[in-house]
Amino acid sequence: MTETNVVGRPHPDWGEEVVAFVVADPEVTAEALDLLCLDQIARFKRPKSYRFVQSLPKSSYGKILKTELRRLLAETEPRL
Repeated sequence: MTETNVVGRPHPDWGEEVVAFVVADPEVTAEALDLLCLDQIARFKRPKSYRFVQSLPKSSYGKILKTELRRLLAETEPRL
């Protein structure tokens, strides 16, 4: 089973760029996901990076908590 969700990361020129959080089998790679995205969606919409996580944070209703994903992203990256 593969689950994904995306959030925006601040970018100095574009305002934001896409970062994907992915829950996937160990054999799934960022390169494979990037090739899939290049075939399926517009180039500017594809994620610039992929973060592999054990699970996506969800509310008690099962909704993915993007605020938690943004917090995780902020903890792992330096500020601009």
